[in-house]
Amino acid sequence: MPARDIYHAAVIKALTADGWTITNDPLYLAYGGRELYVDIGAERVTIAAERGNEKIAVEIKSFLSPSPVSDLQEAVGQYEIYRSVLKELQPKRQLYLAVPK
Repeated sequence: MPARDIYHAAVIKALTADGWTITNDPLYLAYGGRELYVDIGAERVTIAAERGNEKIAVEIKSFLSPSPVSDLQEAVGQYEIYRSVLKELQPKRQLYLAVPK
């Protein structure tokens, strides 16, 4: 199980304030014999029938290392891996990257 980011609680609070229900903390994905964990899985059920259920996954990054470029490279790499896996396993779930700024 991965360590939680320092902004984890703030992201949860913002999502719930916006009407999202946290369904997975973290969102577990099994793919190709590997275990992947996206920080948060959430969904929002809308009243309008034509919109159906909205589902998202949120990967949270703090960018705390001395090299913001290295942090960005790592974040983009993780995002792309999760995006590819989600596209195959849960194609209706939208992936977001939460960053401090």
